[in-house]
Amino acid sequence: MERCGQKYMTKVVKLFGPLSRNYYVRAFLHLGLSVPAGFLLATILGTACLAIASGIYLLAATRGEQWTPIESKPKERPQVGGTIKQPPSNPPPRPPAEARKKPSEEQDEAAGAGVSSGPQENPIPVTDEVV
Repeated sequence: MERCGQKYMTKVVKLFGPLSRNYYVRAFLHLGLSVPAGFLLATILGTACLAIASGIYLLAATRGEQWTPIESKPKERPQVGGTIKQPPSNPPPRPPAEARKKPSEEQDEAAGAGVSSGPQENPIPVTDEVV
């Protein structure tokens, strides 16, 4: 998956060709940049970071890894007719006729039976006692 801003760096790395794709080149480049920075006390931490990066690139290169660009591929849309192998032979299951009644019919029946659809009354009295 492509990360934010990666497509711009991909163009730069592609521009330099195999020189930038090869991890051996990157390892020795990082090591070469870390040597002059090691002579100043203020840049010792940067030197250590570049030396560690050089070691990681060298390890990756010896294991045969290589940089490959992540390019967006056009999404293939499946053919609608090609994905359906055989249409269903049985109809989908349906609930019984009583369960399929519309909500308006249930309200009419409840109103006819004397059941109100308003708020319910609590049979237990609620008292607010503060101790």
